[in-house]
Amino acid sequence: MAFNYNPVKIYVEEGIRHTVLCQRVLSRFPGVAVEIITDATTILERATCEEKALWQNTLLLAAQRGPFLRLCPGTMNHICCLYHNLDVAAGCNLGCSYCILQGYLDNPLVTVYCNTADMYAELEDKLYSHVGQFYRIGTGELSDSLTFDDFLGLGEELVRFFADKTNAIIELKTKSVNVTGLAGLPHNGRTVVSWSMNAHEISSREEALAPGIDERLRAAREMQSAGYKLGFHFDPMIYFPGWEDGYRETVDKIFKYIHPENIVWISLGSLRYPAAFDQVIRENHPESEIVLGELLPGRDKKLRYFRPLRTQMFRQMNAWIKNYSPDALVYLCMESKTVWEQTFNMTPTNSAELKKMLDARVK
Repeated sequence: MAFNYNPVKIYVEEGIRHTVLCQRVLSRFPGVAVEIITDATTILERATCEEKALWQNTLLLAAQRGPFLRLCPGTMNHICCLYHNLDVAAGCNLGCSYCILQGYLDNPLVTVYCNTADMYAELEDKLYSHVGQFYRIGTGELSDSLTFDDFLGLGEELVRFFADKTNAIIELKTKSVNVTGLAGLPHNGRTVVSWSMNAHEISSREEALAPGIDERLRAAREMQSAGYKLGFHFDPMIYFPGWEDGYRETVDKIFKYIHPENIVWISLGSLRYPAAFDQVIRENHPESEIVLGELLPGRDKKLRYFRPLRTQMFRQMNAWIKNYSPDALVYLCMESKTVWEQTFNMTPTNSAELKKMLDARVK
């Protein structure tokens, strides 16, 4: 069951204290202690060095000093969809055992970048100076796109911002059900709302603080009624005895709740992570069983399941999905041409071709 995020303390960087977003957040937590700081770097350094438990449920409101928009770095020798990430926040409250943020972000603070005027100016400049290029942009790399939206309201802002853009869409990728504020917005088809999905056994065991599969699908159905196009992401797929029944049940449920024509894409990806991350999972989630799988280093040096197991899982998923929706666009995240060929009997020539396939669904 999901829980509400209630910070016990809020640090506010001096330079952004008067921004609209900062004031909005502070107004939502009137009884929480607030400390104004000169530079967020000092707090981040302390949080990195000290006991993480001391910093749990601490919120940092700061400025994004680098670019907000970044091309997904992809993985060498693997096909990438050439997605752009929009970094509006870092950190998550859902506590999934496999979450790569545990190793990628070395501090436990949830950080929200409040200089959003700079973000919108950067987006305007990028989109208008590259009118011939199409951008698929998402906010779900360093945080869940909507889990904090009950007090941030950034999802609503982004829907309104992208509504009149002709060479871009925004994808809000989430496990949450914070979608009520999106329902009546004039999105003009420029927003895709998507959900990370899994088998019930994995969701209940490894995503214990996130809403359940049926809760997510009820939220997706609400967005369908509001005219949004939807996406679903089975990433990571995790092997367990009986995985066939578990994942097929979730596929069945998707098409029970959602009309096939409203789904723009479904991605598949297997559990994978750098070898050093294994110890992080064991320390943070000693009850998790995902580290007990047979994982070997791949060409990208990440631990992955044997290729035959991955392709078996992908082929089965693709077959179940196509049984409901023969025209569904199912694609693989960070896999080689060999795995594409063994899964679909075809492969994009390169990352640019996969990008064209996905762009065509939302242009």
